[in-house]
Amino acid sequence: MCSHYEAPAPHRVAETFDVEPFKQGKLELYPGYIGPFIRRVEHVDAESPAPVEALSGSFGLIPTWSKDTKIARSTYNCRSETASQKPSFRAAWRKAQHCIIPAAAIYEPDWRSGKSIATRITRADDELLGIAGLWEQWRDPGTGKILHSYTMLTINADDHPFMRDYHKPQDEKRMVVILPKGLYGDWLKAPAGDSMEFMRPYPADRMAVAM
Repeated sequence: MCSHYEAPAPHRVAETFDVEPFKQGKLELYPGYIGPFIRRVEHVDAESPAPVEALSGSFGLIPTWSKDTKIARSTYNCRSETASQKPSFRAAWRKAQHCIIPAAAIYEPDWRSGKSIATRITRADDELLGIAGLWEQWRDPGTGKILHSYTMLTINADDHPFMRDYHKPQDEKRMVVILPKGLYGDWLKAPAGDSMEFMRPYPADRMAVAM
């Protein structure tokens, strides 16, 4: 599970996803912080190539029924196996509100020494990580302002040659869903019925520990 990741510099996001440049605050992101996500522009013909846009939102999905933003502290990751049933995620999953969260690196705890060591993980080729996620739009009941938010989808990683080394030994191993670049467009326009087809482990030899 990923509760800390490094957002890329805005120009890298703009170049990778062919979107307009945008302003980004903090690059070290934790639940509740504001970061970028990529989504398909709405109201586009499903049969045509969809333009995409970069938006800023809360790292941690805030469902429409939430009274405040505190829930983001526990909704930053979503188990893909139960996304369609969990109250916080099921609406976004049902409506196929797919997004991609760009990351320069993610951080996971390595417990092999007996204590937690935060480890910076990147793609081996140093390209951006494109993490599959869900997005939502929430209206503040007090001010009426709109806040976007997102969550990272995860899968089991007990048998993954790379990610099985992270988290506590007795815990189930999980990993975020890192999309191959060639599937970015397909994921963003996929209907809900096809969502699970994208929930696949990223190849271990394409991941690396980086300083």
